[in-house]
Parts: sequence; C-alpha cells; structure tokens
Amino acid sequence: MAIKYEVKKVVFGFDKTNTEKYVAQAKVLGMVKFDKLCEEVQKVSMVPRGVVKMVIDGLIDTLNMDLDKGYSVQLGDFGCFRPGLNAKSQSGANDVDANTVYRRKIIFTSGSYFKDMLSKATVERLVVGKGTVIDAASVAPKPDENGDGGQGGEQDGVDENPFG
Repeated sequence: MAIKYEVKKVVFGFDKTNTEKYVAQAKVLGMVKFDKLCEEVQKVSMVPRGVVKMVIDGLIDTLNMDLDKGYSVQLGDFGCFRPGLNAKSQSGANDVDANTVYRRKIIFTSGSYFKDMLSKATVERLVVGKGTVIDAASVAPKPDENGDGGQGGEQDGVDENPFG
C-alpha cells in the first residue's frame, strides 16, 4: 500500500507575519461505494453478495444502537468506535452545559490490523490534480508511525473524491 500526498501551502497568521509554509497532505484518490464494497467482499469470502450486504447493514444498525447508548464498540483487530464531542471552553464549571457542545462525532481508533498495515505503507507524492506519481522513490515508513489511513485506487466502482 502507498499513501499518496499533495504539497499544500499553509499560511500562519498567528504571529502577524503571515508566514507561508508547505506541508504534505494525504490525498484520497476516490471512494468505494457500498455496493462495490459488498461485491469485493463477496469475491474474497465467496459468500453471496446479499448476505454480505445484510451482515454489514446489521453491523451498522448495531453500532448505531450501541453508540447511541454511550458505549464504545470494539471490532477485534479492525478497531474501536466511540462517541465523542467538541465543546466551547468556559470560565467556570457551572457555565458548561449541553449548549456549549458544538459538534457530535464518532471517533474511530484503528486496531492492530490497520496499524500493522500503516507501518508497512510507503508514501508517494502526487502532482496536484493529475493523480500521477512524480516521486519514483517512496519514503519508507518509520517503525513507530501510527495514524489513520485509507486505500484508494482508480478502478471500477470508485468515484471521484468528493473532498478534493
């Protein structure tokens, strides 16, 4: 697996100098739709596509119910889902209430399967907007690197990236 990145310009205005810097930003090449995912799982597991869809739909419904109850849900080596939120800070403890919450979210922490996959991933630079690798030499990952990752590719059933 290779994680693709683009070079993005970032302007830091906190010191009033508006310093421009450049940073690598992960680039997702597309999105695999649910139907395509079910088809791919069917080919790997040799379970009928309808059964795959039924099981994944059941998993999503069960995750939703358990997260709604306030539980975190561990899915073995895949990872763990838990409810989370962002809230505005307040001067005093009595000023904190539900109205200070401005974002509700689901937090996913990858499990050992994905952490191992990421530790072996290479990093490749893309030309902005073209999806062509311009660094032939990949950067080898450091053994202690962890984080989120995704796999994309230009193949049937993969849509354009909705985020960029």
